[in-house]
Amino acid sequence: MRIVDLNAASWRKSTYSNQDGGACVEVSDDFATVVPVRDSKNPHGHAIAFPAEGWSAFVSAVKGGELSA
Repeated sequence: MRIVDLNAASWRKSTYSNQDGGACVEVSDDFATVVPVRDSKNPHGHAIAFPAEGWSAFVSAVKGGELSA
């Protein structure tokens, strides 16, 4: 397991967050190989870092309507 220092990370809120009054997700684009994700309601809490390729595939699937509730 690799530790990623997120102290200097810049965060942006996902454009898909909070559309229905739900949870907000923030991501950081500051890293080449991983995409850290955190809960915007708890910015000092834990973040999860996904492999960049996996995050890209997930975002493409969401945008393409491949995932449904």
